[in-house]
Amino acid sequence: MLHEDNIKKIVIIGGGTAGWMTAAAMSRLLNHPEMSIQLIESAAIGTVGVGEATIPHIKLFNNLLGLQENDFVRKTNATFKLGIEFVNWDKLGKAYIHPFGAYGVPMEGLRFHQYWLRHRAMGDTHSIDDYNLPILAARAGKFQRPQNIPNSPLSNIEYAFHFDAGLYANFMRQFAERAGVNRTEGKVIKVNQNAESGFVESVELENGDVIEGELFIDCSGFRGLLIEQTLETGYDDWSDVLPCNSAVVVPSEKIGDPIPYTRSTAHEAGWQWRIPLQSRTGNGHVFCKDYVSDEKAAETLLAHLDSPAIGDPRFLRFTTGIRKKVWNKNVIAIGLSAGFMEPLESTSIHLIQTAIARLMTNFPDKHMNQADIDYFNQRTQLEFEQVRDFLILHYCATERDDSDFWNYCRTMKLPNTLQQRLDIYKENARLYRHDNELFGDASWFAVMHGQGISPKRYHPNVNMMPDEELDRRMSDIRRVWLNSLGQMPSHQNFIDQHCRA
Repeated sequence: MLHEDNIKKIVIIGGGTAGWMTAAAMSRLLNHPEMSIQLIESAAIGTVGVGEATIPHIKLFNNLLGLQENDFVRKTNATFKLGIEFVNWDKLGKAYIHPFGAYGVPMEGLRFHQYWLRHRAMGDTHSIDDYNLPILAARAGKFQRPQNIPNSPLSNIEYAFHFDAGLYANFMRQFAERAGVNRTEGKVIKVNQNAESGFVESVELENGDVIEGELFIDCSGFRGLLIEQTLETGYDDWSDVLPCNSAVVVPSEKIGDPIPYTRSTAHEAGWQWRIPLQSRTGNGHVFCKDYVSDEKAAETLLAHLDSPAIGDPRFLRFTTGIRKKVWNKNVIAIGLSAGFMEPLESTSIHLIQTAIARLMTNFPDKHMNQADIDYFNQRTQLEFEQVRDFLILHYCATERDDSDFWNYCRTMKLPNTLQQRLDIYKENARLYRHDNELFGDASWFAVMHGQGISPKRYHPNVNMMPDEELDRRMSDIRRVWLNSLGQMPSHQNFIDQHCRA
C-alpha cells in the first residue's frame, strides 16, 4: 500500500511524442496498483510531428522500456544514423560531418585532435575524417551495430535513428496503454485551480467531464495550456542568438538506398533537413521570416528535394527559448510546452527524455518540496543553455556574407559561455566538457573544425612524442579504421537482414 503522502493521480495533457514518451516511462517506473496515469488528448488538435532524427542517448530510453530494437525499427519505419552532414554552413560548397563517436584514440592523456593538429603541422595531409569510423561509414553508406571485438573501433560504434514521429508516438502509446495508462479523448476547455495555492486541481473537457489530478504534466505543445495559459509562467526568448522562427515541412518519395546520416543544408535565411526513412524522406526548411517570405521559403524547400513531394508543404511558427519555470507549482512542462530548440542537432526528443529522467529522479510527494522544484528548474535551464550555445556555434562560425541573415549571424553578440569556449579553442584547441553536458569535446571539435575555426597552436604536451612515434601511431590508426570499415555491410543490407519495415 502506498504511503498517504505519495502522489497517486497523474494527469498528462497532450499526446504526441512528448506525451506518450512520458506516459510510457511513467507506466514502467511508477507501476503500482494504486497509481493512476491518465493522458488527455484531442484528435482535433494536431501535433508538430517533425522530430524524425535522434541522437544516441535514445537507446538508453528504449532500453529502460525493454524494447527490442529490431521490432522498434520495423514499427517506426526507421533507419540508422551515424551523424549529421552540414552543407554550406561555413561557406558555399563546403561540407563536413558531425559524427557520433570520437576521433582516433586518446594518446598520453590528451584528446586525439591535439596530435592530429601537430601531425598536420609536420606536413601530413590526411583529413581528420580519416580517423573517425562513423564518418568513413557514413560516406560509404555502411552501418553496423557494435561488435564484441576487443580493442577494435567496431566495438563501440555510436548510432541513433531516423524514424516516423507519428509512428513513434503510436508505438509509445501502445506500450503505455498495455501498461495501464488510461487515454481520454477530449479537448480541455477549463482549468480549475486551488483558490489559495494556485495549484491545478482538475481540468474540464468539452463533453463536461471533470478530471482531477495531483500532478499535471503539460505536453500540450507550443500553447502551454497549463504552464503558460493557466499559470502565466513566462518565457525567455532567445531569438537574438537563434533568429530562425519558422519552418515549412513536406515528405517526399524514397529515392535509392537510405543514407545513414541526416543532412542539413544551409540556405539564404536558414537551413533544410533531409531525413531518410525506409519508405520516404522527411524534409523541412527552418528559416527566419524576418529575412525571407513564406512563399520563398517553400520554393527553396521544394527546389532542393531529391524526390517528388508527397502532399503540400505545411508551416510552423516557433520562438526559440525556455519557460522561466519548467516546473511551476504542481505542473511540469515537457516537450514543446517547456521550450523550443530548433532541430539542427536533433535534440528535441533528447530534451523530452532528459526531462522525464530528471522528473523521475526528483519525483515529488504531495508536499511538493520547493527545493526540489528549484533544483529541477536550474538543471533544466542549464541543459537548455548548453544546447543553445552549441546550436549558436553553427550560425556564428561562418564566412558567409551572401545575405543579410548570415551577416547578422556572423556578427551577433554571443553568450559569454560560448565566447569563452571559442577564445580558448582559437588559442590552443583546448575543449572542455562542463557539468556532464550533452555535447562533448569531440562534438565541439567537429563543428569548430568543420566550420573553419583554426587554432593558433596545439597543446604543448603533444610535443613530448617523437616525430617517428607520432607518424607510426597515426598510420596504425588509419589502417585499423579502414580495415574495420571493410568489415561493415551497407546500411540497406543491414536493414534488409535485421529490421526491414
